[in-house]
Amino acid sequence: MSGNGKISVLLVDDHEVVRAGYRRLLEATDDIEVITEVTDGEHAYTEFFRLHPDVLVMDLSMPGMGGLEASMRILSREKSARILVFSVHENEVFLRRAMDAGILGYISKRSASHVMVEAVRQVAAGSIFIGQEMMQYLVKQKQTSGNETIADLSPREFEVFHLLANSKSVNEIAGILNLSPKTVGHHVTSVKHKLGVSDIAALTRLAIRHGIITP
Repeated sequence: MSGNGKISVLLVDDHEVVRAGYRRLLEATDDIEVITEVTDGEHAYTEFFRLHPDVLVMDLSMPGMGGLEASMRILSREKSARILVFSVHENEVFLRRAMDAGILGYISKRSASHVMVEAVRQVAAGSIFIGQEMMQYLVKQKQTSGNETIADLSPREFEVFHLLANSKSVNEIAGILNLSPKTVGHHVTSVKHKLGVSDIAALTRLAIRHGIITP
């Protein structure tokens, strides 16, 4: 808790309008305050260790370092970090990767305006909070052992996989992730190898089959 007894929140999203909306939502309460906002994973990592917020509220898909990779880096350094992700992705693959990383909360942007406050309170208390719309995927995750090959991808490889499946070129991905085309090319090769696919069409079919993108 901060000096005034409120739950301190670091808010991370690359859209200013989204951040402004959630800041207003959170600060309309008596027990939560947003101590700063940042636009990407790199700054989330830096500001987390500078400010030590009670809860890090993190979008998953952002330019540069994505929310999943940033969360994993933070948790590898501070296992007690309390992170709540909110995302447009509603499927078991993203939920599984978040939970496996040690992230405590996962809500979709579709319902975030309704559950964000309660989710922040629960995560601040060290409790797991999964949005109601994600529960079906949590059950499915426990019942099936699929997606193992996708689970083998590193956070950066998963981002590249997701962008490739969304028809982004190597140069476009390089721009989005702030990497060199050569580095992206290495990731593409690794992704294809790990997933056992030889071309982008097969990779895209795999992404559709696992619900990572919609056809």
